[in-house]
Amino acid sequence: MPILEPEHDYPHPVEPDSAWSESYYFNAYDPSSDTGLFTRIGIRPNEGTMDVGLSVWLPDGGLAEFRHTVDQSEMVGSPLAVGGVRYELVEAMRCWRIVADIDASARQCRPPVGSVGSGEAGGPGEATRPVHVAVDAVFESLCPAVGSAGQQRGVPLSVQASSATSTTGKGHLEQAGRWTGSVIVDGTRHEWDDAHGNRDRSWGPRRWEGSPMWRWFSINMGDSLHFGGIRLGTAAGDLHRGWVFENGHMASIKEWQLQTELADDGLTQRVVHLVAVDKRGRSHLLTGEVMRTAVIGRPGGTVINEGLTRWTYRKVGGEELLGYGIAEYLHQVDADGRPAVAVV
Repeated sequence: MPILEPEHDYPHPVEPDSAWSESYYFNAYDPSSDTGLFTRIGIRPNEGTMDVGLSVWLPDGGLAEFRHTVDQSEMVGSPLAVGGVRYELVEAMRCWRIVADIDASARQCRPPVGSVGSGEAGGPGEATRPVHVAVDAVFESLCPAVGSAGQQRGVPLSVQASSATSTTGKGHLEQAGRWTGSVIVDGTRHEWDDAHGNRDRSWGPRRWEGSPMWRWFSINMGDSLHFGGIRLGTAAGDLHRGWVFENGHMASIKEWQLQTELADDGLTQRVVHLVAVDKRGRSHLLTGEVMRTAVIGRPGGTVINEGLTRWTYRKVGGEELLGYGIAEYLHQVDADGRPAVAVV
């Protein structure tokens, strides 16, 4: 995957497709305080909206969730402010700041081991409670931003990549980083001492219902080893994209080999066995134990399971490294919750 220039941290020209979108996504987790977040702002000027979702992992095992939408018919850049959540670009491809002061709704969030509704946040029948959340956190990059700004000159797109351009965006970047700052929950401050996470940006047509499935991974082993990428279902077959950054060196991922242990609902990822094969011919062995899962969406449409995951990386020679991140599974499901594409 190419390294992208700073210009791609600024707004892109809007194209006429009605589903054209520019989105900003960040995730973070601090194991010392057992707090973190994932958040996204999406701007859809041709539909006239800008929306934010902010979900905060709480130290009691809960998840605080906030959603807000405003009218927006033109592309805008930093600062992006929606309903008490603010993204500020400090330095392109280097640093972002997220500030929030919101009233959210929290529900308990447990490991995905039980039946439907018992192993996730956002499941039907889950009790909620009001919670006040304040965030002031700074993301500083630990590796270059990698991705695709559309078709590379002289390099034709694969049939899988061509199939995906009208559903998940023509342009995309990802980047790993370190977080500093704090989360305040109902007046109690939680400082981030060892927080890491990833960010991404996408621009182009975005149709959530257009992809039959995806498996997206954000994996950070401290400051020096990071993985990111996706196995994306398309009408032409699965598209494998991603990257590994290790001790200052970047390599693209050729294939995500995947085996998933599911919860009792037959849909939610519980343990992820992953082999990331890079284009240098190396196989990276990873196991992800999902600590909590946030469900976005409902049966009868698109469901995204955002899994806060503890990752174990097995080095050649047997040494193991521990890290944290996300295993995100998207499904198209019927009214009974059955996925259109079998989970493997």
